[in-house]
Amino acid sequence: MEKNKSSNPETGGHFTRSLTLLDGALLVIGSMIGSGIFIVSADISRQVGSAGWLIVVWLLSGFITLAAALSYGELSGMYPKAGGQYVYLKEAFGKLYGFLYGWSFFAVIQTGTIAAVGVGFAKFTGYLIPSLGDGNILLGSKGGFNISAAQVLGIGIIFLLTFLNTLGIKSGKWIQFIFTFAKIGAMAALIIFGFLLFKDHSVWLSNWSDAWMAKKVSTSSTGVISHESLLGLAIIGPLCTAMVGALFSSDAWNNVTFIAGEIKRPERNIGLSLLIGTVVVTLIYISMNLMYLNVMSLHEIANAPADRVALAAALKIFGKEGTTIIALMIMVSTFGCNNGLILSGARVYYTMANDGLFLPAAGKLNSKGVPSSALWMQFIWAAVLCLSGKYNDLLDFIIFTVLIFYIMTIAGIFRLRKTQPDLPRPYKAFGYPVIPVIYIILASVICILLLKYKPEYTWPGLIIVLTGIPVYFFLKKKNKTNE
Repeated sequence: MEKNKSSNPETGGHFTRSLTLLDGALLVIGSMIGSGIFIVSADISRQVGSAGWLIVVWLLSGFITLAAALSYGELSGMYPKAGGQYVYLKEAFGKLYGFLYGWSFFAVIQTGTIAAVGVGFAKFTGYLIPSLGDGNILLGSKGGFNISAAQVLGIGIIFLLTFLNTLGIKSGKWIQFIFTFAKIGAMAALIIFGFLLFKDHSVWLSNWSDAWMAKKVSTSSTGVISHESLLGLAIIGPLCTAMVGALFSSDAWNNVTFIAGEIKRPERNIGLSLLIGTVVVTLIYISMNLMYLNVMSLHEIANAPADRVALAAALKIFGKEGTTIIALMIMVSTFGCNNGLILSGARVYYTMANDGLFLPAAGKLNSKGVPSSALWMQFIWAAVLCLSGKYNDLLDFIIFTVLIFYIMTIAGIFRLRKTQPDLPRPYKAFGYPVIPVIYIILASVICILLLKYKPEYTWPGLIIVLTGIPVYFFLKKKNKTNE
């Protein structure tokens, strides 16, 4: 086998290792930054009610994400092939656990995110062209099941990106390169202008005058705003609840591991891509929130119309032109984000199919060396979720489960060091065992508190995962019958 190729024994095709360290880092950054950073700070502000704790939420989320990314470096070096987290869980705990991750990944984690990001792109397109927005109902009526122009446009964008990615890895690579650099530049400009053009320093000073007086902000049905002080340990529950949005905005950092079969020197470059990407995104997210605090009072952040914090900030910085600026920025951000999600997700189904745990066609590469059938299967289910309108609900359900899978994967480092001590480890988990243990503890605490304070985010996600168990045993029995 050629040194720079990853073979597909079933079809005779191969993945070509053509992606560099820069490509990997841009995939991490591009997949992480979608629309969350422009929205979720409103809900975080309502949960914790102070500037200091708002920044703490983003710092903690960044630290947790970075700790996980540094730990994944060891696993990516051990198993430098397509599939990423699915492969790690399979090798550490067995095929069932790998399948349950892959099942959830296809059912909602990846496809639901693709659907949500696609419709998010369309909704902000609707700011510029109202006929393409979610207010234009094409089928049905408001209040019942309906299909809006935004849903149709979202499906169209997903279709376009899927098609472009079937043309080969270079097509996806250049889309990622152009749109990720564009979104980084646009966000950097917004941050800089937010400090340079906004001269009223009284807002910043007011926000930081009682930075650590945490309080939960709520609005009654009559529109009355109330504040509940959070003293001592009372901050823990709201803090963990607030982190759901920040963690979701920081998710998809592991997508680079799914394309390990196409990255040059994966044992080195995947770990470095994870480090560079998560650090850059964390710095951007914290800078964005500091900019929000410079131009808006905490009350304005918490009560931004439809939670569109970035739009409210841009209106203050640029005036009416801010609406157009933010709409274009989010369109660029979500387009690039979805390209990374679509490109990488199909590689998981490809690997599962070659293990006999997915539709066989997904395990084949086309003449361009990409799993085109897996890409189109992913598109079809994402389109169904777009039409259902339930993708955001599903993503809320699955965030708890995503954390569980992350905990299991990082725990797999400890297990694999015992069960496969002689397997080459070109890169060892940074700060082992301290950093991985810290991640497991922090993520476990968040999961426990979510069980208590946000049960609607937990049990539905677990049910989605558990429905995969009978499917696994059905596939296992079918494979035995076919042998």
